[in-house]
Amino acid sequence: MLIRIGFEMTIECPVQTPMLLALYPHPSVRPPVFGTDRIRVEPELVIENYSDVFGNRCARIEAPAGSTILWSDCVMEDSGEPDPFNWNAHQHEIRDLPSELLYYLTASRYCESDELIVKAWELFGNTPPGWERAQAISNWVHNNVVFGYRFGRPTKTAVDVFREGTGVCRDFAHLFIALCRAMNLPARYASGYLSDIGAKVEGAGDFCAWAEVFLDNKWYVFDPRHNIPRVGRILMVHGRDAADVAMITAFGDYRLTSMKVWTDEVDSARSDACIAEDLLTRPCADPLVLGDFKQHIF
Repeated sequence: MLIRIGFEMTIECPVQTPMLLALYPHPSVRPPVFGTDRIRVEPELVIENYSDVFGNRCARIEAPAGSTILWSDCVMEDSGEPDPFNWNAHQHEIRDLPSELLYYLTASRYCESDELIVKAWELFGNTPPGWERAQAISNWVHNNVVFGYRFGRPTKTAVDVFREGTGVCRDFAHLFIALCRAMNLPARYASGYLSDIGAKVEGAGDFCAWAEVFLDNKWYVFDPRHNIPRVGRILMVHGRDAADVAMITAFGDYRLTSMKVWTDEVDSARSDACIAEDLLTRPCADPLVLGDFKQHIF
């Protein structure tokens, strides 16, 4: 399956502003089959690429005063298979975990697992350890948190989501991660592109946050917001929580004035020349209306 992915963002800065960008597909994702996944900037700027401590591909720029457009557009190859599901995946004893994974068992900025230990064991202590326990946590978060962009705010933590019962995709992920860690399940935050391919309810492709849990010597995707295996999920970054992997980190004031994201299936019967020609013109979908959306993504 071929999927065209990309984004276009317009930012406004009152003065020249240093920025860090986490807007590339993850190194584990196969390279584009058409086009390039590099970040383009208008007006043209020097982009310095680097890897962060989690192995994510990142970039740094000096955004000038005024308006700057960031965009990327390419075609990726995807298996077309939904997120893997393995009901028999077992949970490791802490003593058997690789030391580098212990990092994902402790509390972090947005995932205060230490404050949710009692509640977590009350809710999930009777579930069998392993996939069944992680799935029970995902089911509970999905059923007990109401999604809405108006509920997003940059300071909202897992404990806040637990108390308020509302949030955006990153809040679902944060609460799920915190509850998993409270139950001794290594869990980390992830985000990237998510298409509507195969989804029961169609909608525009988007950036989305989800979680990954380490079971049976492997990281598995859990998405408590949608709570169903999805097709066309393309990883960009992962870390302890959203504080580690903000898509834009600005060292100064800026305003995101428009953003559009596309994740569209490409007809594989079309010729390579036609697909390449499409990449010469960015999709013209209307930009998203910004508001609280900016606060939960960036």
